[in-house]
Amino acid sequence: MERDEKDVLEIGIIGMGDMGKLYVRTFLKAGWRNINVCDLPHKYDALCREFQDTSVRVFKDGHGVSRRSDYIIYSVEAEYIDDVVSKFGPSTKVGAIVGGQTSVKEPEIKAFEAHLPKDVHIVSFHSLHGPGVNPKGQPLVMIKHRSSDAMFELAKRVLACLESRFVYLSYKEHDRITADTQAVTHAAFLSNKWHVYAGLAILNPSARIQIHQYAKSVTDLFKLMIQEDKEVFTKRVKEAGEFVFGEKNAHHEPILLSDSILDEFSLSIVPKTERVPNSHLSLLAMVDCWYQLGLNPYEHMVCQTPLFRLWMGITEYLFRSPQMLDEAINAALYSKGIRADDTEFMTAARGWAECVDLGNFEGYRKRFETTAKFFSHRFEESTELGNRMISTIVEKTS
Repeated sequence: MERDEKDVLEIGIIGMGDMGKLYVRTFLKAGWRNINVCDLPHKYDALCREFQDTSVRVFKDGHGVSRRSDYIIYSVEAEYIDDVVSKFGPSTKVGAIVGGQTSVKEPEIKAFEAHLPKDVHIVSFHSLHGPGVNPKGQPLVMIKHRSSDAMFELAKRVLACLESRFVYLSYKEHDRITADTQAVTHAAFLSNKWHVYAGLAILNPSARIQIHQYAKSVTDLFKLMIQEDKEVFTKRVKEAGEFVFGEKNAHHEPILLSDSILDEFSLSIVPKTERVPNSHLSLLAMVDCWYQLGLNPYEHMVCQTPLFRLWMGITEYLFRSPQMLDEAINAALYSKGIRADDTEFMTAARGWAECVDLGNFEGYRKRFETTAKFFSHRFEESTELGNRMISTIVEKTS
């Protein structure tokens, strides 16, 4: 039965970026034999060469993919989802399943509702990790928006080869929870391609609120730092820490990163040989942001990304260590040698938030690419180390 299904069912992917190619390779490895793909017209020849020795059929546009595929996945940037679906959605095969792999679901679902035929099943999903991370065991959100039970189960059978952990949400729940688990940590530590994060930040209303508050938290804490107002600064930091890491969350399983894991990748907040003063303003502001918004990050661990688990674990490590937290507070208030770096960080946080508030994709892109250019000479090294680091931490903290 399963063998016949893999021989007969045709899977289509519109958009062959890093994630689209991850799915294609995973489907091929799992034995799905009929895969139809397309990307932008100027990438057609390169795609043909890349998959010439496989059973993958490359089309010049999404019409060919949509007309013959039984399960169609749109793997395009959230900014362009409406435009792409409006072009190719009307060509969708009768009775097909259609889903998307954008990080923000509201514009995606609206595009599907507006441009897909009424006889099409809508089953969307979102792999909560980047293309460099092994999908095995990672959360995979499944959204049964408009579908029969049988077609929903078929979509799950196709995606089961990713070996991810299914999480069942509505598209509205997805956007709210991904904002809670990604907006603040990703604002503090940008790591994705610009369009991935810009889509999450600008198109998700919940994320925009959090990013605005994160910038405000950075600014408010920095003002108290330069005033050296120890009483107010300490009270605010520790109240925020109690809200997120205190007794009311004692029933949630802590992440508890160990010294050995952090030291392995030079992430330990307190090096064993020599302690360097650090305010950890980015971490303090993350916790303050959650506190000011009344958000409990532990409530949505089911939708955690590897990056979220990493930075949540490091922040937890700091706040659950009274001595280290006191050292960070004192460094923030009195260590003039790090004040210049904290000033730059505050300015950057406000700049990112302004781009998001204005909904300015072009401004965001320019800011991101300028920053990326500064670090470009370290991309290869950092990508290799980052992927290894996330894999190790996920494995040791599962």
